[in-house]
Amino acid sequence: MNKILLSGVMALSLTLGACDSYLDINESPNSPAVGNLTPDLIFPGAEMAFANSYSDYFRITGGYFAQHYSQFFGTSNYMDYSQFMQSAVRSSSTYSNLATRTLQNMSTVISLAEASESYGTVLAATVIRAAVYQAMVDCYGEIPYSESLDINNITPKYDEGKDIYAGIIAELDEAISKVGGMETVCTNFLLPGARSSEWVKVANALKLRILMRESNAVDVKSQLDALVKENNFPTSDVAWANCWKNESGQANPFYQEEFATYFGSTQQNVILNLALLATMNAADDARLKAFFNPNIDKSEYTGGVSGTNFSTTTSYKANYWCRPNVKYDDPVYLITRSEIEFFLAEYEARYGSQASAEAHYKAAIEASFATAGVTGVETVLAAYPWDSTNWAKCIGIQKWVALSGVNNYEAWCEMRRLKFPTFGNVTGDQIYNVLTDAYDPSILEPGTLYTPIKVNGTLGSDKLLQRWPYPESSANRNSKTPEYKGDGAPVFWAQ
Repeated sequence: MNKILLSGVMALSLTLGACDSYLDINESPNSPAVGNLTPDLIFPGAEMAFANSYSDYFRITGGYFAQHYSQFFGTSNYMDYSQFMQSAVRSSSTYSNLATRTLQNMSTVISLAEASESYGTVLAATVIRAAVYQAMVDCYGEIPYSESLDINNITPKYDEGKDIYAGIIAELDEAISKVGGMETVCTNFLLPGARSSEWVKVANALKLRILMRESNAVDVKSQLDALVKENNFPTSDVAWANCWKNESGQANPFYQEEFATYFGSTQQNVILNLALLATMNAADDARLKAFFNPNIDKSEYTGGVSGTNFSTTTSYKANYWCRPNVKYDDPVYLITRSEIEFFLAEYEARYGSQASAEAHYKAAIEASFATAGVTGVETVLAAYPWDSTNWAKCIGIQKWVALSGVNNYEAWCEMRRLKFPTFGNVTGDQIYNVLTDAYDPSILEPGTLYTPIKVNGTLGSDKLLQRWPYPESSANRNSKTPEYKGDGAPVFWAQ
């Protein structure tokens, strides 16, 4: 166990987040000895390492792959993402950070908490671990799981995604079974001061996401039936909130990456994508002003095109485009009430009552408006009413919109699973001609996607990127890394 603990100490010293006072565990004389480590010292840094990656790298890539975002005038940091490309190198550091800073450290927390029978903390750490594994399965398909936390094994096997899903559901169930509701939880930023009863609700919400996501590939109906019948989910958004500061290393990670000038950088990359704009405009959707700022040129909303940065344009320069509306203290959302309601709507549409499905669909959109802090939900419900014969389209499009301002990565996941929004009849090249500088956004049908300009050649037209290459940091040293299945090969739950 000392080896595991030492790994946790070393990883903690590298973690970024708002909890800097928890990250000073290194080899200085003032640091606690390995034997004196406690969950209170380890948990905050481990959870914030995940919050950092989830709201920065996962958000940015998800936003481009979901056509929420496109590339800003003249910059090229994320042009590959804009063209639906991902590489083994690009995600490598994020994978390594999560594997060491979160997964290994949370395993250390669990070991320490189990030894002291602190089962509220065991549950909380299990929830964070499960969320990380879910996110990693959803982009890579297969990752080390069953052998991944043995630090003496440098070549752990890659487990199948469906087996990892089953494993983390079992871990959550076991952790839930050990609490009675009143157990305390160690220092944390997600649910500070909350008892185990609140963590049970979050665990159930993650179970709902995981089970619904795999429900077309694995028979999990009985598990879903029991979970929905229990109906013990969070009644509000679950987010890292009220923990960010307008200081380097302590701001909302997406804000720090894309908007802050703490490091002297002023380069901008992310702008509103036409696909999302067209869909929101068609419903006069008030969430647009909550999720994005109007452009500087005319205080209007305009949408960029995937696959280009307009580098040769004479008409559509920096001030023409719309940037995300992000503040230094914005919450980082693990799961929203809206997302929960959308899953419940789908459950009812497939297995239950159409009336209940419609009620949950409406509740999902209402919850999204509440999170955005705007009114006018009636206009969206009128423009995109519930249709029991096309429930997947209804849910798919509106979930895609709702997640565009809070969790772009989960939107990309749900698009691959629900198959909505679909690709329309026009391409990025038709919307914007790079050679002539002709731009006609009106030809894109609301509620549809389009093939990016200079799209990933291995993927082809009218297709979403389905997975990421296995990360270089793992593949280069692990001889058990499987052969990459290809950018167009769906992960197990999207087949």
